[in-house]
Amino acid sequence: MAHKFQTPRDAALALIQSATLSEREGQFCGGLVFRTAPLSEKQANWLGILLKRHNLPALAGEGDNAEIS
Repeated sequence: MAHKFQTPRDAALALIQSATLSEREGQFCGGLVFRTAPLSEKQANWLGILLKRHNLPALAGEGDNAEIS
């Protein structure tokens, strides 16, 4: 099984460190680094899109109906 990010924070940090992000994407990821509240469905979806776009592993729980927090 491929590695998956365990938290949105881990995924956001990986995106910031390894991807060429637009300003909007960078602001979104920067916000996730400090976010303590669960992600909305829209936020979780966009994070998944960014991970896929930048060829990074998915967030744990994606695709298996687990709640993303």
